[in-house]
Amino acid sequence: MLTRQGWLCLWGGLALLGLARLLGIGELYVFGAVALGLLAVAVLYVRLTRLDLQVDRHVYPSHVHAGQLSRVEVRIRNLRRTETPVLRLRDPVSGTAGAELLVPPLDQGAASTASYRLPTDRRGLVHVGPLRVVVTDPFGLAHVHTVAAPKVEVTVFPAVEDIRPVPFTSGNDPMAGTLQPHALGRVGDDFYALRPYVVGDDLRRIHWPSTARHDELLVRQQEQPWQGRTTVLLDVRRATHDAASFEAAVSAAASIVTTNSARRDLIRLATTDGADSGFASGSIHVQALLEHLAVVEPTGGASLRAMLDLVKRDGQGALIVVVAQATGDELRATAGLRQKFGLVAVVRVDAGTRQAVEVPGSGVSVVRVTAGVPFAKAWDLAMASSRRGGIPAGTGR
Repeated sequence: MLTRQGWLCLWGGLALLGLARLLGIGELYVFGAVALGLLAVAVLYVRLTRLDLQVDRHVYPSHVHAGQLSRVEVRIRNLRRTETPVLRLRDPVSGTAGAELLVPPLDQGAASTASYRLPTDRRGLVHVGPLRVVVTDPFGLAHVHTVAAPKVEVTVFPAVEDIRPVPFTSGNDPMAGTLQPHALGRVGDDFYALRPYVVGDDLRRIHWPSTARHDELLVRQQEQPWQGRTTVLLDVRRATHDAASFEAAVSAAASIVTTNSARRDLIRLATTDGADSGFASGSIHVQALLEHLAVVEPTGGASLRAMLDLVKRDGQGALIVVVAQATGDELRATAGLRQKFGLVAVVRVDAGTRQAVEVPGSGVSVVRVTAGVPFAKAWDLAMASSRRGGIPAGTGR
């Protein structure tokens, strides 16, 4: 109810009354009474002020990548018949002192709009609100507030770079693109699935029995749909990372997930703390992976070898292991998965500490990310070499 100035006025008035009684100075009684009287008027003012407001707060976009712009826009409209006093809007924002906006007096039906930017330079969750409308007396001695908008969250995804997708490999699942594949056979006429007729399709490919059954023109799909599979394994062991290398590793994993999902690959994200998304595709799945990467933190007790054994069970397509440091045994275990996956690559982010042990001639691409060679450049060079059949071990050295 009382502001800081209000409490000072209260204690100052009481002190003046005490000194007046102690010293017998009548003027101090007057000053003390004026201070307390002014405080009483301020409290009465804010208690009797009645507001009838329409407050709309919009956060857009509510999901952004680190470094992108996200704004909060607040629109306030006066619905009462008389003019509003000067209003103060306070909106707490995690990691900052919050936003404080002043709204001038509004006539009946008048509206005012204010906006501010959110801190999106780092990945994570930004908590906004609850938004409060504060009424203060003209002297700033007392205030009352009311909650005008609830608390919301803004998800800041890791920064994503524009990179090449992982090449298609022999380990990709040829039936992953068909929800209900069929192996129907007629004499000399095998096909794998049925799909709705599209203008331009050969009428000879219409499957009349199914068309009659479903009352819709269905054509035979002669070719097997191919869909890539990409597994991204992110090392989150605290002992192997510093702050910079961890953020770079998370950004690299997010870039690989985003790029290959745009090609409609089945994406699987696993981390050394035991999290495993399993294979799936689609925007909802990708958003869930990015939300996990937005809040993932280094942890102790994680095991790279254990997660390598886990992803080996469903080994298909490409495996990308993102680490900062790895021992020789761990890299040899990674190289051993070359028999299960069509492509195995290690993205090694320089942690600025000790050097990782390499396994020459292992058939594993090692993409080194350093201060002089950023991830996008090192990755694109490695993937271009993979398409040509080369194994660019130590790319980015």
